[in-house]
Amino acid sequence: MLVTGGGSGIGLAIARGFADAGHDVWVAGRNRASLEASGFAHVELDVCDGAAVERAIASVPPVDVFVANAGGAVTAPLLKMAPADWDQMIALNLTSVWLCARAAIPPMVERGWGRFIAIGSTAAIKGYAYAGAYAAAKHGALGMVRSLALELARTGVTANAICPGYTDTPMLREAMDRVTAKTGRTDTEASFAKANPMGRLIAPEEVAAAALWLASDAAAGVNGQAIPIDGGESA
Repeated sequence: MLVTGGGSGIGLAIARGFADAGHDVWVAGRNRASLEASGFAHVELDVCDGAAVERAIASVPPVDVFVANAGGAVTAPLLKMAPADWDQMIALNLTSVWLCARAAIPPMVERGWGRFIAIGSTAAIKGYAYAGAYAAAKHGALGMVRSLALELARTGVTANAICPGYTDTPMLREAMDRVTAKTGRTDTEASFAKANPMGRLIAPEEVAAAALWLASDAAAGVNGQAIPIDGGESA
């Protein structure tokens, strides 16, 4: 299996979960240091570069489970967002998922079995103030996954999305630090956790467990779904 953005956070938790379950794991990403520190076989990859994605897929052993996890968020009032930031959010969180699917799935179809899993967000199924471009991209990625699932339904390959709420990752911690620096608030973590009716952040390992289930034979009939891991936030 291969997971993008696999050097840290959710991607690294997924890599570890699959390795513990006996899978041959590759991680991909742009940060060489984090990839090397992961301890997994790795390939450097900018998921926004279609040719690079194709080269990466061709350079690793056959991939039966592909987890499109790489992404990021830029926050700003939607009507004041710079066009370059909008374009970046669409490229990183939507177009990259399509580029990965286009390269990874055809060999799965040829072999008659595969799992394509996009790591979305609750922003794929609801709106968030000041994260409109991110939400637009994640909504688009979910729509793409659902359409792809219908096209693949008779091939032995499934496509699904996992949609976590605020998850305790380095990326979220950096966002918390920015909020604290900008506002001077000391309750930043609590304010993020409050979005979850359970009153806590999601653990990356919870997302990894869902990915493992989707990759199992037990989930063979699960296709085109958005699976929230959010404590009921999107209920």
